[in-house]
Amino acid sequence: MAYRTVLIEENKMMMERLTSVVRNLAGFEVSARYATAGDALGQMQAFNPDLILVDVDNEHNALLIPDLKRNIPGAVIICLARRWDSEAQAKLLHMGAKGYMVKPFTGEELLETVKNVSRSSLSAYSKVISFFSPKGKSGKSTLIANLGTVLAAKTNEPVAVIDADTQFGDMTVFFNLTPQSTIVEVVRDISFLSPVTLRTYFTDTGRNLQVLCGTSKPDMAETITIEGFTSLVKMSRNLYKYILIDIPSGFSDISATACELSDKTIITTMVNGGYEVQHMKRALEIFKAWDHYQERLDLLFTRVNPFTEEQRNKLSKQMGYPVKYIIPNEYLLVSEAADNGRMAVTRDPDSQFSKAVENLADSIIAGE
Repeated sequence: MAYRTVLIEENKMMMERLTSVVRNLAGFEVSARYATAGDALGQMQAFNPDLILVDVDNEHNALLIPDLKRNIPGAVIICLARRWDSEAQAKLLHMGAKGYMVKPFTGEELLETVKNVSRSSLSAYSKVISFFSPKGKSGKSTLIANLGTVLAAKTNEPVAVIDADTQFGDMTVFFNLTPQSTIVEVVRDISFLSPVTLRTYFTDTGRNLQVLCGTSKPDMAETITIEGFTSLVKMSRNLYKYILIDIPSGFSDISATACELSDKTIITTMVNGGYEVQHMKRALEIFKAWDHYQERLDLLFTRVNPFTEEQRNKLSKQMGYPVKYIIPNEYLLVSEAADNGRMAVTRDPDSQFSKAVENLADSIIAGE
């Protein structure tokens, strides 16, 4: 049985283009076509459509989304626009739409969107977590790669790692990837993308886990705009349940933006016998300017030895703020796994390191 489709589009050339796409897609048929949502409301009930594709560049059409929903409650409404707008998308979904696409689109993109209309609600409960380090060599990239692997395996939900270290991203190394696209290309193209097309810029690493790699050319970092990066993170919420962002060390426009966009920021540093605690304290004081910072901010130390509750409490006392997570020093395991293109959590799932990463994943899943 074919999807009975109603098209609402006032531009005649675009209408013909979209009509051709739908008619040439197996399992779909065009039941009716209207210039405006107002025209459709009075007539389309006779066709009992399964799918309504409505142009929302016409603001009046957008305002009539609730009426379309009331008239044909069983139909899937997908909004069409020439450019992606995350704020408009959120409003339209709240009004009753199930999806949002950038037009024109291919048959494959329409099919993927219809198959995954339930994903359009992901943005309401997806979780974005940024990992910030006041200084380099904190172990956060190693942690993120292993954490993403664990989250994907434990939840069977889509997980993304965004390598936003715009100059020295390491995710290509950790996952042994040769990406076709990086964060540079995504930010360059973001205004023309939709969630379906954005997904193609991420690289598959295995079951449920995709990575958007950082650039291998430090001089390209200047091309990554804050506006484009913001759109990338917001659009990714439509695709992934968990989004882990590896941001550059130290404070920058990108790191500050990533933290502001995140549901949780985890300040990460390595116990290395230096000034790590002092650096963490300075960073913590800056983040305390946030409203409700206690709910949005966690502290994590890597390479902790001895790996004990007593040591965690000691670090908390030094910080004057609870240290929620500690990761043990298992350098040999982590480095050997990385040298062989594997994650430590899969190489030795019973190690203290793996158990600590699993504990962090469980906490994230529980919403703590």
